[in-house]
Amino acid sequence: MKVTIEELEAYLLDHYSNGGIDQSLFMKLVEEIGEVAEVLNKKAGRKKSGSEDLQAQLGNELADVIHYAIAIAALNDLDMNQIIIEKDKAASVKYNHRTNLEQFIVDMRNKELDN
Repeated sequence: MKVTIEELEAYLLDHYSNGGIDQSLFMKLVEEIGEVAEVLNKKAGRKKSGSEDLQAQLGNELADVIHYAIAIAALNDLDMNQIIIEKDKAASVKYNHRTNLEQFIVDMRNKELDN
């Protein structure tokens, strides 16, 4: 199963609408970013690691980061799908990328139709 940004926003808005407070969600986001840093330090050998599955841990911590970031967006009525596309368009121009996210998706979908 795949989830879209819009579906995740709707789910998290429903989940946090009765008590989701931006500041507490932001503090959780910062905590999770710290946990991502810890796993990356272990993967790079800068921090001692046991027998844990660092790849799985990294995935879980990144999922938490996405969860809290999208929850904050949802509570503030932000359309992250549109914001991501528009921000990427501006960055593509600024940094002279050969394509932008929107065109990449269009090209990818066209290739799927051709196959």
